[in-house]
Amino acid sequence: MLPQDINDKAALYEKLKKGTTTVGVVCRDGVVLAADRRVTSGLYVAHKRGRKLFILDDNKAATIAGLVADAQIIMDFLKSQVNLLKLSNRGPVSTKTLATFTSNVLFSSRYYPYIVQFIVAGVDETGPRIYVLDWFGTLTEEKFVSTGSGSPYAVGALEATLKKNPSVSEALPVIAKAVKSAMERDPGSGEGIDVITLRREGIRELTDEEISKLLT
Repeated sequence: MLPQDINDKAALYEKLKKGTTTVGVVCRDGVVLAADRRVTSGLYVAHKRGRKLFILDDNKAATIAGLVADAQIIMDFLKSQVNLLKLSNRGPVSTKTLATFTSNVLFSSRYYPYIVQFIVAGVDETGPRIYVLDWFGTLTEEKFVSTGSGSPYAVGALEATLKKNPSVSEALPVIAKAVKSAMERDPGSGEGIDVITLRREGIRELTDEEISKLLT
């Protein structure tokens, strides 16, 4: 039996469900992450420029969906732990290590869970990878994934138009249009799109002008 606190928090999550669309795609030369900017509290738009993409290391990043406070505190904790692991290991941290560590944090709080869903992505010696985690710490590796209330629309667009094993340049317009499709249909998503690319040489964030060209 789960404690009543979990049931109470789950009920609160359903009542004050956060709207979001985040997308992650593994490409043959890197990873692309994208997210909308709208932050909601139920039917109320709390912020129009919310940040849902977090850079964790030189070529590691994550997306957030769920309760903003829960997600932000975990992202801050992960950043500090990445630096600590790099010092203790005297080398870079793999994407799988970072995702597994995140899973352990979420699982250890399963009785009083963080209401979050993450995409943890990166490029390391094993290549580009993305992992998706739910609020109990369940960890799966995916080739492409979407989280948040707009995810059904985004996944449909990805499945219909994304090539198998695309390059970053081939995936970018598909991903931008997938998030746009979700924004047009999901009231919890909107206010623009943020996109970052992860390659061995580092992370790059696209400008609003570049994103506009992808949507034409």
